[in-house]
Amino acid sequence: MPTIITHPAVPLAFALGLGREVISGRLLLAGVVVSVLPDLDVVAFRLGVPYAAEFGHRGFSHSILFASVVALLGACLFRQLHSSFRCALLFLFAAAMSHSVLDAFTNGGLGVAFLWPWSDERFFAHFQVIEAAPLSLKRFLSPVGLGVLWSELLWVWCPLLGLAFVSRRFRGLSGRRLQRMNPETR
Repeated sequence: MPTIITHPAVPLAFALGLGREVISGRLLLAGVVVSVLPDLDVVAFRLGVPYAAEFGHRGFSHSILFASVVALLGACLFRQLHSSFRCALLFLFAAAMSHSVLDAFTNGGLGVAFLWPWSDERFFAHFQVIEAAPLSLKRFLSPVGLGVLWSELLWVWCPLLGLAFVSRRFRGLSGRRLQRMNPETR
């Protein structure tokens, strides 16, 4: 899995690219929370739940159904999130689902149960380019952990920040173009 540091990269990039007019600070914070929420399933290890079980790591909490339910519940708070219901629903679904998608691109583990409860099958992406983060803090604070962070920087942070800046730039250009075209804004 990518680290807890990297899962928020997707909602942060979306917010940077779309701007505060679309993604409020509260909605962004909710997106960051739901982007890491699926990894609460690591508690299952302490409870003796096997990794490969449906309630084990990368099981039900990494499914499309889970992301949908979390997004729907969060979107019900759209007024508190200073957003519309639709925007909150889409943003929170993307943030929650991004966790599972990033996990599918890692080179470790047993895959992701995207289709739970309809299927127990676990999936990986065709290209598993992200180094899987070690589950122990001791291993994370070693050269292995540095390799994981480098991999995340290369395969997650840089592409997402690049897309966010391009989106922001495009948004700025199209906004100025619309202002020039609309005589009422002069």
